[in-house]
Amino acid sequence: MENPEPTVTASGTVIRGARPTDLKAVGEIYAHYVHHTVVTFDESPPAGEEWWRRLDDLTGRGLPFLIAEVDANVVGYAYAAPWRPKPAYRYTVEDSVYLAPEHTGRGLGGALLDALLDSCGRAGIRQVIAVIADTGSDTSAALHRRFGFTDAGRLAGVGHKHGRRIDTVLMQRSLTDPAGSSRVSP
Repeated sequence: MENPEPTVTASGTVIRGARPTDLKAVGEIYAHYVHHTVVTFDESPPAGEEWWRRLDDLTGRGLPFLIAEVDANVVGYAYAAPWRPKPAYRYTVEDSVYLAPEHTGRGLGGALLDALLDSCGRAGIRQVIAVIADTGSDTSAALHRRFGFTDAGRLAGVGHKHGRRIDTVLMQRSLTDPAGSSRVSP
């Protein structure tokens, strides 16, 4: 899949395909969540080379990796990765959306998720799964619900980080159900 044309939101945020030059900022955003939160179960941030591999892998598979940019600075990112490695899952992805902490609460997560779902639909994806750490905040789940995701289950105590057990909430969004989406994949 080619990177989508950049779009500009009402607030002036540019949403565009990721470039290798964005990956340092992407890594810094993610490192904050690794070190200071339980929203990701990684306990150490991936090295820079891992971000390059991820970008190459996802774009090679035709999956989107998007950047939110404000005043020419990367302030967030979103990508869709394979849900599971078995071939039967090839039309199902898991989404990831992260924002620089100082840019949360401004609608950027919604702009990224909207663009990500649109890109997934154009790539022929049929199902998008969100795996959300139950941190006690409903922010991520509420964002996903606004975009048509529904609860699909809970995995109790599957994570352990910063001295606490963490559940995950599974949410799912069909991109092929016209009743649930304006994005209908081929």
